[in-house]
Amino acid sequence: MTKTEGQEVVLIAVLAVLWLALGFGTDTFFAAANLQNILATVAPVTIIGVGMTAVIVTAGIDVSVGSALAVVMVVVAQMLRDTELALVPAILLGLGVGGVLGAINGVLVAYGRVHAIIITFGTLNIFRFVALQIFDGKEVAGVPAILEFLGGGAEGRSFGIPHAWLLAILLAAGMWFYMRHAPTGRHLYAIGGNAPAARLAGIRVTRRLVGVYTITGVLVGLAACCVIGGGGLVGQSAGTGLELQVIAAVVIGGTSILGGRGSVLGTVLGALLVGTVTSAVTLLGWRSELTALFIGVFILLAVGADLIRERRRRRL
Repeated sequence: MTKTEGQEVVLIAVLAVLWLALGFGTDTFFAAANLQNILATVAPVTIIGVGMTAVIVTAGIDVSVGSALAVVMVVVAQMLRDTELALVPAILLGLGVGGVLGAINGVLVAYGRVHAIIITFGTLNIFRFVALQIFDGKEVAGVPAILEFLGGGAEGRSFGIPHAWLLAILLAAGMWFYMRHAPTGRHLYAIGGNAPAARLAGIRVTRRLVGVYTITGVLVGLAACCVIGGGGLVGQSAGTGLELQVIAAVVIGGTSILGGRGSVLGTVLGALLVGTVTSAVTLLGWRSELTALFIGVFILLAVGADLIRERRRRRL
């Protein structure tokens, strides 16, 4: 069993204990409506987390995903409201806008040779400014329910399971296969382990970096469509704090923040853990601030365990 697989087993055990405890401690945790709400809420985080896993495996990071989501949401929502945009064109628009924003990050990171957290912190603020300019100080109301197929409502479920969650699982499975079995997918681990050595080995590091950030942007666009499909107003705070939830899911899932090691399956489990903690705090009537506290503790434990493993590896 690899170290990443060991982390996944631990997460499955933690989730099982939490779910059993909440099942016995509350009357509504295992209610269909609550489980559907958890999956629908976690789906956008998981979708973006699929791309973020690849980014962090390359020893990068993208803290701009929340602001990028806001840009996509306001553009798509206004187009849906002001034109007769159908489902597929709306999704393609979201994917396109998200892909452009992701490509901007990728080009800046790959060619700027500055750490990704600096680059994406800058674009976080730029993308948020762009979103606010498009919002023009107003919420986007009256958005047609064209994207409800990807939302968490009755029209967005099959056999009781949200379509967005099914899509997230399919994307996670595809990325898992790509990173495990495709040569270019294995290159991502080599880049995260030692980028200069990867270049000497003939790996096109620059192209791979641009690619993973672009893919993450595309997935941000898809996640934005899912959030819009959930209904309600599209406000200026859209996406605020999302980057922390996504990074938490990836890191808790066992992807090394130092790069070179990670698992998409772990990210899915990490996202479920984040969603479970959020639901538990609500159902138990605790203060909402405790959600951030618990997630922060999980992140510190995961990062601490990763650093300990890395030190042991270097001693061998």
